[in-house]
Amino acid sequence: MTDLEFDFLRSYLKTRSGLALSAEKRYLIESRLTPVCRRFTLATLHDLVNALKSPRDPSLERAVVEAMTTNETFFFRDRVPFDLFRDVLLPEALVRRASQRRLRIWCAAASTGQEPYSLAMLIQDAAPRLAGWQVDIVATDLSTEVLDKAKAGLYSHFEVQRGLPVQSLLKHFEQVGDQWRISASLRQMVDFRPLNLLHPFESLGAFDIIYCRNVLIYFDAPTKGDVLGRLSSSLTPDGVVLLGAAETVIGLTDRLVPHPQHRGLYGQAPSAARPGLTTQPQPMLRKVVGL
Repeated sequence: MTDLEFDFLRSYLKTRSGLALSAEKRYLIESRLTPVCRRFTLATLHDLVNALKSPRDPSLERAVVEAMTTNETFFFRDRVPFDLFRDVLLPEALVRRASQRRLRIWCAAASTGQEPYSLAMLIQDAAPRLAGWQVDIVATDLSTEVLDKAKAGLYSHFEVQRGLPVQSLLKHFEQVGDQWRISASLRQMVDFRPLNLLHPFESLGAFDIIYCRNVLIYFDAPTKGDVLGRLSSSLTPDGVVLLGAAETVIGLTDRLVPHPQHRGLYGQAPSAARPGLTTQPQPMLRKVVGL
């Protein structure tokens, strides 16, 4: 792969996925895209670049972007964001949304589904308190391949061992051969949709809680600021965004501000909120909890 071809692929991936690759990541492109070449009977990365420059093949474009996307995830990953949901965000939502009895959650980088399903488990476990509520969990990802796996809800023994308490496995999964399938009731609680965060997402509507964890780290600063600003526009006035442990809004946008007590939690800045409504960074939620 020549320097020009490497620069083309870096630009191609940044434009289509936001992925910002440094010059030191040449090895990553070579290791991840060589299997794509074999899959599409292309002899070399040179041929791949030429194919991407020629009349477009949507399946090849999608395969290139998905091959470079990191989909590391597991149930209750990093634990703190889920404890925060169970112990703080959900109880506060029960108070704030008592009159509407509705709650909307968006997992903006859902990968193979462990994050939204972890939230669905916590919601189902809180069923007695949510009787009569409508709770929506929308889960999106750039990769249609990982979304297909998420929709199926079928996981290997290794995957269910990562972060999932044994009691949750026994309560919410059934064994299928040497794999485990999450219950139908939980699968029905999550609405999986393909979405590129670089594209407009206003059509999703407003959310009370947005989980956007461990995806901004792959973007450059201008892209991070753009996505964060649009996430702010997708929040209800007192909604919140949860970012990954290595992510922040500081220096990137003035539309979101850190929560004074909970690290990784961000609410609307006063200037970003709608007139006449509270601007304190606190939660809310929404899909039917089949309780």
